Amino acid sequence: MALQLRRKTHESVVYIDRDSAPRIIPSGEDFILEDLPIGTRVLYPNPSIKGLPNREAAIRYALNHPLGCDPLFAQLEPGMRVTVAVDDISLPLPPMATPDIRQTILEIVLDMLAGHGVDDVHIIIANSLHRKMTEWEMKRMVGPRIFSEYYPDRYYNHDAEWTDGLVKIGETRHKEPLVLNRRCAESDLLIYANINLVPMDGGHKSVAVGLCDYESLRAHHDPQTIRDSDSYMDPARSALNHKVTRLGKIVDETLNVFHIETAINNRMYGADMDFLLRNEDDFSAFDRMKFEAMRYTMSKLPRPARRKLLHSRPAQYEMIACHAGKTELVHEKIVAKGFEQYAIPIRGQCDILITGIPDISPYNVYSILNPLLVQVMALGYHFNFYRNKPLLKKGGVMILHHPCYDEFDHQFHPSYIEFFNRLLPETRDAFTLREKYEREFANNPSYIEMYRRGNAYHGAHPFFMWYWGENGRQHVGRVIAAGAENAHVPAMLGWERADNLTEAIAMARSYMGNSAEITMLHQPIIGIADME
Repeated sequence: MALQLRRKTHESVVYIDRDSAPRIIPSGEDFILEDLPIGTRVLYPNPSIKGLPNREAAIRYALNHPLGCDPLFAQLEPGMRVTVAVDDISLPLPPMATPDIRQTILEIVLDMLAGHGVDDVHIIIANSLHRKMTEWEMKRMVGPRIFSEYYPDRYYNHDAEWTDGLVKIGETRHKEPLVLNRRCAESDLLIYANINLVPMDGGHKSVAVGLCDYESLRAHHDPQTIRDSDSYMDPARSALNHKVTRLGKIVDETLNVFHIETAINNRMYGADMDFLLRNEDDFSAFDRMKFEAMRYTMSKLPRPARRKLLHSRPAQYEMIACHAGKTELVHEKIVAKGFEQYAIPIRGQCDILITGIPDISPYNVYSILNPLLVQVMALGYHFNFYRNKPLLKKGGVMILHHPCYDEFDHQFHPSYIEFFNRLLPETRDAFTLREKYEREFANNPSYIEMYRRGNAYHGAHPFFMWYWGENGRQHVGRVIAAGAENAHVPAMLGWERADNLTEAIAMARSYMGNSAEITMLHQPIIGIADME
């Protein structure tokens, strides 16, 4: 078997050299076994970097030995106004086992603030135009002690539509505006507690995106910026990152911001399910028994029950790094640690890229992976899991495995329903959608009210999700949805459909030739194909 080693103890890239090599592929809430053709290259996740033995001590050390500024305790004075902003539920995925890292950071920081006579403290969730977190989710993230002391008056979600709660702090020389949460902007000190799941998280994005309004976000969440990002998992080559950095520099010039960033490993599952991350050739008899039992159980449950079961299993992520201080110095170290966990050396692009689509994304936690979010995962995230060059050749075929069910969450994604059923039948052109309809949805009073008073994503959010796949759409020649249970959803997205993976591969080979090189992203995976 030809191997390309990431670490001596693990095979990150495996070339299948047998006539029949079944691999586990997620398909919505299900996991299936499919045979892959001989010669298929399979990318597996790197082994998990060992978590820090004492994350409390690591956080305290970072606060007392920050990069580029005084220790946190030295910046505190009695009577000052302090705001602590934290990432929302969109990361990590799935939600991590409690206590959440954000809870640990908050417990340490809040005790330090109290010890220095700082009692004007608010905790704000930097949800930007994402849905506001529910009361239960907020309590789970910070723990019962902090929740009972601060919720709801001093622990709450950012509101991008609350005019009185926003303030403009400037604009770039490119006329990109930056309007931020007023409480954060007018605090004597803004502390941001971040978890980095992938390289595009954290840094200047935390404040400039997480705490802004619609007009600020619109300046960089646009089709052209996404087309120019190659990829947005590679900050140095991301036009999106460059624009956000311009805005972030205004933040650092105007506000006193103290960043606390953490990197986590890829321990998505505990011991009972960690076999899903391994090479199927290495399965023990017990692993195969567990898989078959899981597959049988899932096949007998109705779809809502399967979804609830999967979403109820917290991830076992461990903290592998923590740094604090000035934005860019901190972020540089955290991104480097993230690439150490995720980068997989690869040589040569492929003609056909196969990927399963798991049931969870940053935008459907405890909810339905609707058709627009399947598109986001395929052409937005999985296509962009690369550095230097795309894994798939220009004009190649992408095969995704997902049932593509026509279902939407009316509480969380109301504007998605109208976008999918009213706009996509008219046009899939991202620029037309932006110019003709985006502001209509953004200013829709009903969508604004559901965002502000409920738990709905902002009315403009489905547009950003469509743009998110724009560089993938321009690069990929064809997309084939294997296992799609209907023809309607793939057709609406501009894709072809196949009953199963075998049929999809045959279709792809008819386009690319029988000698086409095939690569599969083993799922679940967070891995960055580091193309030579």
